[in-house]
Amino acid sequence: MTLVSQSGGLERNLPSHYRLGSPDVASGRAPLGLACALPSFPPAESSRIFPPRLGFPLRGVQAQADCACAGPSSSRALLCLSGLRAMAVTEASLLRQCPLLLPQNRSKTVYEGFISAQGRDFHLKVVLPEDLQLKNARLLCSWQLRTILNGYHQIVQQRMQQSPDLMSFMMELKMLLEVALKNRQELYAPPPPPQFYSSLIEEIGTLGWDRLVYVDTCFSTIKLKAEDASGREHLITLKLKAKYPAESPDCFVDFPVPFSASRTPQSSLISIYSQFLAAIESLKAFWDVMDEIDEKTWVLEPEKPPRSATARRIALGNNVSINIEVDPRHPTMLPECFFLGADHVVKPLGIKLSRNIHLWDPENSVLQNLKDVLEIDFPARAILEKSDFTMDCGICYAYQLDGAIPDQVCDNSQCGQPFHQICLYEWLRGLLTSRQSFNIIFGECPYCSKPITLKMSGRKH
Repeated sequence: MTLVSQSGGLERNLPSHYRLGSPDVASGRAPLGLACALPSFPPAESSRIFPPRLGFPLRGVQAQADCACAGPSSSRALLCLSGLRAMAVTEASLLRQCPLLLPQNRSKTVYEGFISAQGRDFHLKVVLPEDLQLKNARLLCSWQLRTILNGYHQIVQQRMQQSPDLMSFMMELKMLLEVALKNRQELYAPPPPPQFYSSLIEEIGTLGWDRLVYVDTCFSTIKLKAEDASGREHLITLKLKAKYPAESPDCFVDFPVPFSASRTPQSSLISIYSQFLAAIESLKAFWDVMDEIDEKTWVLEPEKPPRSATARRIALGNNVSINIEVDPRHPTMLPECFFLGADHVVKPLGIKLSRNIHLWDPENSVLQNLKDVLEIDFPARAILEKSDFTMDCGICYAYQLDGAIPDQVCDNSQCGQPFHQICLYEWLRGLLTSRQSFNIIFGECPYCSKPITLKMSGRKH
């Protein structure tokens, strides 16, 4: 694929019906008719226009019609006719999607016209080889279009190599042009007035420069820090807009709940920061609960939990764990729980949870309540190592696979081999003796050949 910039003026190189000063183009892209947009054809070829209402000459229609009539088989004729219909549909779709791009010859190897994006028209020309394969085509651009697509040449080439037809390529080129124009507008956006910077510096000074973590050279991105009552540090990132403070900034925080600063006509960094502090204080109890779990138990997942994480997978023993989901608004209430491990180990824990659920006391911590309800002591971090609870997958021989750890265990008490869900799924799917019922697969353990059941969950692995 060749990307070429046409030299000389656009208007000087265009056919008469494409001239920028013509009333049809200048009038806001009125619907094109034969008189203003379509190339003319000799009278002898008028019978080959198909379909007549589109005014598009179909390449090789007469030759293919002769082929259909002369063929010994009716199936061959039907095949030719279906090919004609497909070509007509493609031509109609191209005209509908790109009404300003028109064929310049009967063989449909040259298309010229305009591509439209964000209310602007850009001149281009597409030259196809005789076999109409896009991967060997040439794309000739006006200097305006070439300037805008500068830096996107590799993507344009890739799209032309992979697009099945011209219409698909033109649609992708149009989307790419939209993105390029948007990025260009953002790149060359006029800078804010001087008052923007002076008022912002004054606000930061009032807020305290010790709370400023980062500011970029354009003063469009600002990071501020704050500490809660327990000494935890939290960050807020503000993306300021050119019309700030009339237009409120975008706020990004590491919270387990959505954070949106309320906007007032006097919105400022100080008011947003005050709302940030209030949100931190409201979530203090939640983070206290999660920190206690992280400090006093072996958390298998997530390995490095962010402040927004509400779930923890806690080791209970060898190849058995509990996954809890804590409500940030009510952190001491009974969380959602499910156990991971062999059935003969997990079922007794589930029975204890159901039997002792009435013992849950919101005045106590989540960790203490779990100990009372499950009648267990969590493995102590001071005595045991994390490696005591982590075993590699019995199929891929790795502990982590795309961020996931083994969560399926053979129910045979003499085996107990752990597997990644996706690994076990692929293994069972390859067995001739396995069977599936909805999202449950029944098969044999790769190690002990005892029956094993896999319930596919919606979680990503």
